[in-house]
Amino acid sequence: MNTEIIGVIVMFLATVLLAIPLGRYMSKVYEGQKTWLDPVLAPIDKLFFKAGGIHPEKEMNWKQHLLALLTINFVWALFSMFVLMNMGWLPLNPDGNPSMSADLAFNTTISFISNTNIQHYSGETAVSYLGQLVLMLFQFISAAAGIAACIVVFIAMKERTTEKLGNFYNYFIKTCTRVLLPLSVVVAVILLFNGMPMTFKGKDHFISVQGDTVQVSRGPVAAMIAIKQLGTNGGGFFGANSAQPMENPNYFTNMVENVSIILIPITLVFTLGNMLKRKRLSWVIFGVMTVGFLIYVIPSIYLEMKGNPSIGHLGISQPLGNMEGKEVRFGPAASAYWGITTTVTSNGSVNSMHDSFTPVTGMFTMLGMMVNNFYGGVGVGFLNFYIYIIIAVFISGLMVGRTPELLGKKIEAKEMKIATIVALLHTFLILSFTALAAHLFANNPTAYAAWLNNPGSHGFSEMLYEYSSASANNGSEFAGLSANTPFWNITDGLVMLLSRYLPIIGPLAIAGILAKKKFVPESAGTLKTDTGTFGIMVFAVIAIIAALSFFPALTLGPIAEFFASK
Repeated sequence: MNTEIIGVIVMFLATVLLAIPLGRYMSKVYEGQKTWLDPVLAPIDKLFFKAGGIHPEKEMNWKQHLLALLTINFVWALFSMFVLMNMGWLPLNPDGNPSMSADLAFNTTISFISNTNIQHYSGETAVSYLGQLVLMLFQFISAAAGIAACIVVFIAMKERTTEKLGNFYNYFIKTCTRVLLPLSVVVAVILLFNGMPMTFKGKDHFISVQGDTVQVSRGPVAAMIAIKQLGTNGGGFFGANSAQPMENPNYFTNMVENVSIILIPITLVFTLGNMLKRKRLSWVIFGVMTVGFLIYVIPSIYLEMKGNPSIGHLGISQPLGNMEGKEVRFGPAASAYWGITTTVTSNGSVNSMHDSFTPVTGMFTMLGMMVNNFYGGVGVGFLNFYIYIIIAVFISGLMVGRTPELLGKKIEAKEMKIATIVALLHTFLILSFTALAAHLFANNPTAYAAWLNNPGSHGFSEMLYEYSSASANNGSEFAGLSANTPFWNITDGLVMLLSRYLPIIGPLAIAGILAKKKFVPESAGTLKTDTGTFGIMVFAVIAIIAALSFFPALTLGPIAEFFASK
């Protein structure tokens, strides 16, 4: 077997093997059971609780959880705007990087608070070390907020009737201290020992072989890259992200970072099974997500290893596959695998340029963000999947003539209305804003010529990808789009805001409503949700509602480009 393929298989298997025990550990953390890290981390939790006046034993209903989440994000957003717009005179700026404009600071703040991490700037030249540290802090905050919201839904899915769903601040703090911090320390140390910088000194100077003086940017990189991957944040320290040797020195660090991208999203599925004592249900969910993931990743690896057909038509040999925009250190297989893992989650980091993928691979990266259900981001990925579970339960119940029930709670009109709105919101945001951008460009191409480096179908794909990335809280881009303009900064910011918080509000509301309902014990007429048949139903609902909604737009972009290259 090709060594590149073996490397990909090892990465995926390593992720699953790590996720299973980590899922058991996380379930113990959120259920208040003892863990082996308690002697070290319990005092840190108590310190935060005392400093914040938090009473972790005080339980909240779903509305109080939501208010806590929104308050945390709002307060830190104001702080971020201040720092980013005043970096020029604030400390920890040895390279003298300038302050951001208001529209770019708005975009960057919303991007990092919403776990999107779209970067319309190049970090080494546009952000001070203080700015980078603040953004690193938000990578913890946004990831922990998403996971805490997910845990609230897990608590609500338990088989009893209640309004009390734990304490949001308790879940939030413990996610930071018990999950994200220890994992980040381990990953950062691995990266550090493989040559990744971790310093507060400014640029270093080297004399090249030609005798030129070369300035090399550096900084506290290793710490940021660890949480960037583990929290499915994706925002890099350097402009080229994980394609830059300082962010991804070798193939081993590439494997560590890639495993980190999907580790917690998969882990949360097994956490669900442990908390609900329904491990079979977690395996069904994992199976559905993995089938969707493999549908993307297998053809993508094949196509990238096969080479670019347009280059092949020129009679140029491509023994290494499609290497345009890729690092020789990683090759086409590992690059394609990363491209899919980073877009099926809300990570968005890149180790190659997605703009240079073959048309169909580019389409699969977009579909990963459009469907936004196969693994997904930390916490919020399951919340998106939860919406489709609700819809699938309702449709399945009607098809077989049974009352739609999920884990002993009846699914009724109110829950379906919320689920439908959330499911269609993602499609609406992507297609409507892409249509707006395409309309402006088509009606005045001279005025907006600076937007696109590519005309025709690929240029349309660049705009479609941008809003897909913003709406999926992903953050990756087709690099041919010049997005640091007031139009893109503001519209991207609006899309990120709506697509981050409404899909959290919806599942929390549904979970809270269901939790209050009377629990109905399973009977012979109960629709089983932990079977392969139900898994197929959920997959079909996702395919019909999520995937087919975008087919006309994909026809104008990557599909048209594919046939043009034949």
